[in-house]
Amino acid sequence: MNDDRIMPNTPDADYSQALAEGWQPIREVARITGVNAVTLRAWERRYGLIVPHRTAKGHRLFSAEHILRIRHILTWLNRGVPVSQVKPLLDIAPAFREPVGNDWQAWRQALTLAITELAERKLDDNFNQVMSLYPAQTLCEQLLIPLLSELEQRWQGQFGAQLERVFFSSWLRSKLGARIYHNNRSLKGAPILLINHSPQYFEAHLWLTAWLVSSSHCPVEVFDAPLPNGELALAAERLKSPAVVLYSSQTLNPQQLPKLLNGIDCPTLIAGPTVCIHSAELAVCTTEIPGLFLALDPLEAHQRLSQLGLF
Repeated sequence: MNDDRIMPNTPDADYSQALAEGWQPIREVARITGVNAVTLRAWERRYGLIVPHRTAKGHRLFSAEHILRIRHILTWLNRGVPVSQVKPLLDIAPAFREPVGNDWQAWRQALTLAITELAERKLDDNFNQVMSLYPAQTLCEQLLIPLLSELEQRWQGQFGAQLERVFFSSWLRSKLGARIYHNNRSLKGAPILLINHSPQYFEAHLWLTAWLVSSSHCPVEVFDAPLPNGELALAAERLKSPAVVLYSSQTLNPQQLPKLLNGIDCPTLIAGPTVCIHSAELAVCTTEIPGLFLALDPLEAHQRLSQLGLF
């Protein structure tokens, strides 16, 4: 089976010539666009969205036009168009066409049903299917963040809510944790440190942030519990972290931030609903504490870290 790599002592003149002419292998296109190779192949085989050049030995190669087309695909996906309906829209300027109906609500309903049934295999199968078709950022924006919001509303005062919450949280942490662990094994460099700064044992949006960063080819380390004053700086120092993310959906004491962040020499991001809760106080903190930034949700946290040049 071809895996788009040239094995040692297996020369491919067409491949070498194409690289010299500026064509890109699939692994490089995945790095540039943030769409993994499995998804790129699925877009090609199942929907004909991309038709890469093939060498005599079957290696996929992509041009600058292919990369631009992938970005156009992402534009439509991020506007809510399902992957099955993207192809007719690719040659139409996005500004002049509204997306057609999408199936994200159907995916959320399928996942919610699996959660209510405590059906781990069904939950896993559904998520694996959609994950093979969409990159992490699209999944977060169109599926997981809206799903978490719907679940929070569902779980307000409902009998069995804690049962469903624990079941789903355990599954999600295992699922994203496995992806992050796999990515970390293939990445080099010091990890961005992400810390659950809430009293509750699990912050789903923290793990979504970690997954987004990991999907941008940056190693991450997740601490799923708060650290006391002094030990946060110690953790950042030992890990040589290029940045620290503190995520909280709960209230915090902004006056304690200088002590908590004392000794940290890298950029620090406060993220989550706590940014809304303490918007005025935290805005003042960003002017008083060098290298402190704010983000409301995983997508904004990922964007902020990207703007800092961390991946």
